Amino acid sequence: MITFRRDTSKYIYVIIPLSFVANSKGRTMMRTCLVFRAVRPAVTLALGTVLALVGLVPAPASAAATTGAVYVLTNQKSNAVLIYARAADGTLKISGSVPTGGAGLGTGADPLGSQGSLVLGRWGRLLFAANAGSNDLSVFAVKGSALDLDLLDRASSGGTMPVSIAVHGSLVYVLNAAGTTPNIQGFFVDASTGHLNHLAGSERPLPGGKASSAAEVAFTPDGDTLVVTEKGTNKIDTWHVNDEGFAEDGQVTDSSGATPFGFDFARGDVVVVSEAGSGTMSSYEVEEDQPVEPLTRALSDTQKADCWVVVTRSGKFAFTTNTGSGSISSYQIVRGGYLALLNPVAANTGAGTTPVDMALSGGGRFLYVREAMKGVVDGFQVESDGSLTPVTSAKGVPAGAQGVAAR
Repeated sequence: MITFRRDTSKYIYVIIPLSFVANSKGRTMMRTCLVFRAVRPAVTLALGTVLALVGLVPAPASAAATTGAVYVLTNQKSNAVLIYARAADGTLKISGSVPTGGAGLGTGADPLGSQGSLVLGRWGRLLFAANAGSNDLSVFAVKGSALDLDLLDRASSGGTMPVSIAVHGSLVYVLNAAGTTPNIQGFFVDASTGHLNHLAGSERPLPGGKASSAAEVAFTPDGDTLVVTEKGTNKIDTWHVNDEGFAEDGQVTDSSGATPFGFDFARGDVVVVSEAGSGTMSSYEVEEDQPVEPLTRALSDTQKADCWVVVTRSGKFAFTTNTGSGSISSYQIVRGGYLALLNPVAANTGAGTTPVDMALSGGGRFLYVREAMKGVVDGFQVESDGSLTPVTSAKGVPAGAQGVAAR
């Protein structure tokens, strides 16, 4: 029982019982209490604070409460996923790591030369990881507050050096970038177990063959088309995806700039592609059963080695990491899918930092970037005008890591 006592002054006295004892007649009596004096206009706020302190009502949620997670693929000999807890203000704190059961491959800042080696699927409840050294894929269930990963399955990628994974609903395609026949392979995810079932007959050799040095595979937002970038041949490959999940009617388009690398999609099946060799970005319209149609051709941001690309959920802005310049550039996506350079240095990570992998949080409010030479993940808040505000820098990323996903 909470008792209010008031006098003729400006104060109100709040008496809160803390413990009780029975008297000689068996009646319960208050043993200890907390007396709180408050100015009347502040009673509501003050009372709420006191009640929270004594545990009678829940305390307000801390700004640092976990609201999501950022994942980094270590790509070590014993591959693993690092888990960072994301607070409401965008800050990160290392939470743990979970082995993939497979092996990573390569060293250096960009060992796989790809985008999409670690991706979320099925409404953010499954996480897919490429094990480039053991030629297989790992599937995790994302549980609870997203900090708990449960390994569900490992399956052969059907080729050599898987570097990128595309997911649309229960359909998964993997890009195998090396071997005698670089290819894409299809799988279905079992909804009840999370196991990967190979789609027999889904293998599609890359048009560029051994010279392709492919960087990414991804579905268009509607799932009707698969897109692959070939760095080595300066080509963009597309396939229509039929109702059975097979890629068919392959098309090849010359890239507008040198070394097409990462890409992401804007509204209306517009794909935005970075070009690492020319320090440019291009946009294309993706049409079913047709080669991609160039819209903006090789727009320079005056930086070096544009690599990963992300597009905001609004479809208004695109960001690219400039690995050779230590910066992030921003572009505006205008009507029709055309690009306009917004800021050549939207964020300056610093000379020699080598920003590579990049991911937006599930709500699109925060952008996370792996800086390869510093071994950190930096976070930025994405403002309404497309500018970036630094919010965090989290350590613990090993050399040779590759792949970032966020939710």
